Amino acid sequence: MPITNHDLTELTNRQLDAWHALRAANTRLDSPYFHPGFAAAVHAAGVPVRVAVATDAAGEIQALLPTHQDGGELRPVGWPGADFQGPIRAPGSRFAPLDLLSGGVRGYAFDHLLVDDEDGTGAEFTPWIESRRPSPYLDVTGGLDGYLGRASSSGKSNIGQARRHTAKTEKAYGTVRFAVDVVDDAALDQLIELKRGQYAATGAADYFADPRRVHLLRSLLRTRDPEFAGILSTLHAGPRLVAAHFGLRSGGVLHWWFPVYDPEFAKLAPGWMLLRELVAAAPGLGVTRIDLGRGEDEYKRRAKTGEMSVAQGLVTRSSARRALRRLHGTVVGAAKSSPLGPGLRRAVRAMRGGGSRSLGEGGSPDTRRERELP
Repeated sequence: MPITNHDLTELTNRQLDAWHALRAANTRLDSPYFHPGFAAAVHAAGVPVRVAVATDAAGEIQALLPTHQDGGELRPVGWPGADFQGPIRAPGSRFAPLDLLSGGVRGYAFDHLLVDDEDGTGAEFTPWIESRRPSPYLDVTGGLDGYLGRASSSGKSNIGQARRHTAKTEKAYGTVRFAVDVVDDAALDQLIELKRGQYAATGAADYFADPRRVHLLRSLLRTRDPEFAGILSTLHAGPRLVAAHFGLRSGGVLHWWFPVYDPEFAKLAPGWMLLRELVAAAPGLGVTRIDLGRGEDEYKRRAKTGEMSVAQGLVTRSSARRALRRLHGTVVGAAKSSPLGPGLRRAVRAMRGGGSRSLGEGGSPDTRRERELP
């Protein structure tokens, strides 16, 4: 299956049509991260996107994989802000990862590769997978009532508490107003400011330190395609912004991407209040699933109705590089569980390197989010 590489802007209509057709034929690729609109928005934000196009002997397009090139290494489009990754291809078709390693490319690193042991999705990457983690989701078919019928007892409990906290917030601060999809630059700026404050308070890498990422969200805010769009949701109490969320939507899938809340309201569980409102609003948006993204955070465990699996690893021919990554993974794991806390974790981040690469530094996208959803 020969692979050719193209700048995103150089793709022909035939190649773009194949991207849409292959994705539409594979229900596993319904996440907005697999839509060409995401790659286009990232490219327009100033991060060049290359697309590997695999064809069969007859010249028919079998798969496409959008990437960024960082020196001799390829990374998935939007890295590290892409919560689902992998080639766009029809179900049951094959993809040869090693064919990506040409023209000076020595590796393809991934950290949210979609895998499914039942249908074989991602099977070709198995030799290079280093770990797998759950990516929880909420089945919100039927809105709030439908979700509550499928939720765990802890999910039902937290959603019930969110309703009571909403009433308490309204009594103390004024009328609670939820807007599910607003194009509001000032509200987006507030979200980014609160998110940056959260990063500073927790010692996480500042995702928005790179102005290209701010540009990306502002561009996505104005993307209004029914099949791909950015969605900004806000929760106010009187004049105060209590919580907000910026996500991606494609068809019936909404991806929970950048949730944030005003820490002054932390005791009122604003994150759960916001999530409850989104679940209730889902039918009006045509949304049947909310993807929460990779992670085993307590709030995700409580809220989820199911989960997918995503993998981390590196496609490379170098056994030395693979050994070095395994060592690095061991050190990172020790740092995360160490009682020494932030100091050791900062040392690990220093090991990853301080330079900006593609859409972000070498840290996990999990650093963008709260560890808990109050």
